[in-house]
Amino acid sequence: MGLLFSIMRHRCGQWYHSSADVEFVMDLEDQMRFENKVALVTGSGRGIGRGIALRLASEGADVVVNCFRKVTAANKTADEIRSMGRRAIVVKANIGKLDELNRMFDEAEATFGGIDIFISNAASGTNKSALEQKPKGWDWTMNINARAFLFGAQRAAQMMKERGGGYIVSLTSDGSQRVVPGYIITGASKAAIETITKYLSVELAPVGICVNAVSPGLVATDALRHINALSGGSVLSRAALATPAGRLATPEDIAGVVAFLCTPEADMIRGQIIVVDGGFSHQSVNVVEGIDDLI
Repeated sequence: MGLLFSIMRHRCGQWYHSSADVEFVMDLEDQMRFENKVALVTGSGRGIGRGIALRLASEGADVVVNCFRKVTAANKTADEIRSMGRRAIVVKANIGKLDELNRMFDEAEATFGGIDIFISNAASGTNKSALEQKPKGWDWTMNINARAFLFGAQRAAQMMKERGGGYIVSLTSDGSQRVVPGYIITGASKAAIETITKYLSVELAPVGICVNAVSPGLVATDALRHINALSGGSVLSRAALATPAGRLATPEDIAGVVAFLCTPEADMIRGQIIVVDGGFSHQSVNVVEGIDDLI
């Protein structure tokens, strides 16, 4: 019997001595879901975008890291990706401008030959009430958040069709459905993103491209921690208390859901808005009273 269990097993060109060895190798292979895939993640120098880029790279993807201003942070993300043995490039581009958006996709194609995964994460906005908004703020927000998603998806789809299909995931927020003070234009842009997601999911399905959206709640990013420090340390604790899960979501939480939506296991999920907020949005108005200013 001992001889039987010591028989060497062969898998993927390598020999292993025990069933435990084989199971370990199988686990490693399962973790490389994106090997030989290329992902483009907008706004991936920091925060949620960085978390998504690192998660995809950790499972085998090469990554196009995009930033608008913070090149140092984007380079750090790219260095972390390369340390995993993956390839990465940084493309500094204001995706609210169509020429820069197209240049980003051109650089991705020139370096990697195309992309298999497009994550539309970058976002901006002007925090003012409806009567304080200006046309410039409307154009700025809509161009970066919604227009860049639509026309970025056009470029991504062209490449994906040549590679047999792919995955597109947009990032939205609860402000698309619920009134948040000072969020009117950003909320409108997020509502537009959700509508675009649904239309793309139907139109691109015949060519093997899955399209969905993820809607995070409050996420424990460096930006939120900075706000927390400025407010005397009350923001994070108040937000956690208002969340049924007992804590805020992290960029890694969001990245895990995004990564799942980019796998064959999620192929029958199309045009959906997946909320990742620890149950926050299911509560009554009384429970969340006073927390709107944190979103």
